Amino acid sequence: MDFPASLEYLYGLQRFGIKLGLANMHRLIACLPEMQEPLPCVHVAGTNGKGSVSAMLAEILMHSGLRVGLYTSPHLHCFTERIRINGNAIDRGSAARLATDIRRAAEGIPLTFFEATTAMALLAFKRNQVDIAVIETGLGGRLDATNIVQPQLCLITPVSNDHSEHLGESVALIAAEKAGIIKPGVPVVIGRQSVEAMEILVTTAAKLSAPVQRAGHDFSWRGSHAELQVSGPGYSVANLSCTLLGEHQLDNFSQAVAAAMQLRTQGLPVSDKALHLAGRTVSWPGRLEWWGQGRLLLLDVSHNRAGTSCLAAYLQAQSLSQVRLVVGLSGERIAEDALQPLSKVAKQVYAVPVPDAVSVSTAQIGAWAEGCGLPVEIFASASEGFAAAMVGASSAEPVVVCGSLFLVAALRQKLLEDGAPVAF
Repeated sequence: MDFPASLEYLYGLQRFGIKLGLANMHRLIACLPEMQEPLPCVHVAGTNGKGSVSAMLAEILMHSGLRVGLYTSPHLHCFTERIRINGNAIDRGSAARLATDIRRAAEGIPLTFFEATTAMALLAFKRNQVDIAVIETGLGGRLDATNIVQPQLCLITPVSNDHSEHLGESVALIAAEKAGIIKPGVPVVIGRQSVEAMEILVTTAAKLSAPVQRAGHDFSWRGSHAELQVSGPGYSVANLSCTLLGEHQLDNFSQAVAAAMQLRTQGLPVSDKALHLAGRTVSWPGRLEWWGQGRLLLLDVSHNRAGTSCLAAYLQAQSLSQVRLVVGLSGERIAEDALQPLSKVAKQVYAVPVPDAVSVSTAQIGAWAEGCGLPVEIFASASEGFAAAMVGASSAEPVVVCGSLFLVAALRQKLLEDGAPVAF
């Protein structure tokens, strides 16, 4: 298969939907001779921040001179972004060859899209002989396709309500699913959590004799983006910096540092220089990303209450409480639950459908805005809503696009195209 044919095959697997469980992965891995030896890796689960933490940790390990694989999902612009070697997405030819090999090995196995892409990533990391891979879960943890790996370290980022239709209606149930990546005797580094989530995670780790480090208890940070200090068991690293915006990214970076220091105790050559470089060089587009010159357009993929709370906190810290909010939600999310924190910072809401995704109705978004006493306009396309919002944009009233990664991705893609109008 060439690259377009491989994408047609992979996206065709979406007909199998989301199927949690590891039976397919065990069958598939058994058919891949290259995968019979464990892949050295770190496994990352959580509701919010797991992509940022994964990218940060991979950056630290790469600056330490290691050959590092990084698997994240979904992608913003191109499928190949999901699978990276030393910061670079695999090329399209490699992706096509991997998809072809997985398709052959999976004959008779009803793989889902995510199972196939996970297998591609693991095979790519094996073939490229990475020293270590950072593997982000897709949905949940216990029954996630990535849970086929045998990690040397597990990370769990903040757990909150999202994908409740698959993971459970309460934070406790969701935390139990995320805790499913914890392995017997394997250390686990846990980010900031609610009391109920932390209790579930720590209890699970104790049952499995997995050593635990907890944010705010065993490791912590102080300072600012430009002058950060992270301290933990046997270390205190000062003069760090983090270019990713928002205080929550300082939580994420401190967790990545704690993970790196844990890996150092396991023999990986993590250098202090790498810790200082990584925070300055890490990039994770679409997360509190100011676009172009000035401060007229902010892109953020926040799509649940925990994420929009971080967005609202950032805007308030920047003294921005009158933003023009272009918002579209995908999946089965409830607008009131996901967007409520933004009621404190919005001047006007522009409700739009999400391109190329199952959208929450714009009427539901409109009803949320009206319930908050916010002026709202409903649009038939994202391009129309965005254009209307930009008409009155100023540094005091910037446009903020959020609510769905697919919305941000579509807009960002058009912005990247030289001279192309924003229309999607």
